[in-house]
Amino acid sequence: EAAGGKALPCAVDVRDEEQISDAVKKAVERFGGIDVLVNNASAISLTSTLETPTKRVDLMMNVNTRGTFLTSKACIPYLKKSKIAHILNLSPPLNLNPMWFKQHCAYTIAKYGMSMCVLGMAEEFKGEIAVNALWPKTAIHTAAMDMLGGSGIESQCRKVDIIADAAYSIFKKPKSFTGNFLVDENILREEGINNFDIYAIKPGHPLLPDFFLDEHPDTIVKKVESRGALPELKEEKSQQPPKPPSGAVAETFRIVKDFLSDDVVKATQAIYLFELSGEDGGTWFLDLKSKGGNVGYGEPSEQADVVMSMSTDDFVKMFSGKLKPTMAFMSGKLKIKGNMSLAIKLEKLMNQMNAKL
Repeated sequence: EAAGGKALPCAVDVRDEEQISDAVKKAVERFGGIDVLVNNASAISLTSTLETPTKRVDLMMNVNTRGTFLTSKACIPYLKKSKIAHILNLSPPLNLNPMWFKQHCAYTIAKYGMSMCVLGMAEEFKGEIAVNALWPKTAIHTAAMDMLGGSGIESQCRKVDIIADAAYSIFKKPKSFTGNFLVDENILREEGINNFDIYAIKPGHPLLPDFFLDEHPDTIVKKVESRGALPELKEEKSQQPPKPPSGAVAETFRIVKDFLSDDVVKATQAIYLFELSGEDGGTWFLDLKSKGGNVGYGEPSEQADVVMSMSTDDFVKMFSGKLKPTMAFMSGKLKIKGNMSLAIKLEKLMNQMNAKL
């Protein structure tokens, strides 16, 4: 309103059909109709199949897929009367690369449900309503990113402005522009924009690629999964040799052990288990619960709070600061099971260690 527009804020749970209907009716009464619907509401849980509680599955399906469908359904009768009717779903291009399913199957299905609404409704209402999807090429700084990436993640993100500008460029197009799965940077380039530093939280800083796009924007992650979608599990053995292997991993843990102190343990209070594949791989642990802390080869004496699976090369890069844990996780190089907040604590600890590693 300060910018000259008019607004009607409505608190709506998109899982509730009656609340959706009431909000749509209020909007029509206030503004005389509906020209544009943006389905942005979304729930996220980046957890594997066995780690995803049923209530989380239901939340993601009901908010993302069902919520998008019901809200579109409620608005379509009014959109049909508009000369500039648009539905825009904030959802990814449909990409059946298994790497986008293996780590968070339920979330991917829920987001792809939104994209399938685009596929179906664009054809169903062709000539009447433009129906498209928009997705960011790189991570956008939102509350969700702060939750997933922790403090400092914003430097690897772009501002929400890039999504707003991309959406506006879509809404200027005719109804015949429909059934498209659009990426923010690509459509803005078509608008003649070439300087994307204006959208960066920290211009010049490497950006996190977003999910579901095989072609990543920066060279750090262009070769993601080039060695295959899964780490080699053939090396798993029931009995680990008592003596740890030598090499870069062992040296990294030696330096980490020298760094440990009662203060570090007190600030962290977690046990981390690392399942490393490749040369010098195996199972290692970092105990930041016991007095003074400890590291070792094999299983810890107590159950781990966080289990991290990755290659030995990426492990060394991660601890030496050459690979951000958040970037490794989002690009599929790092798989995490357990307490995510404790995983984020480890990232902060790594930042302190980087100078010595």
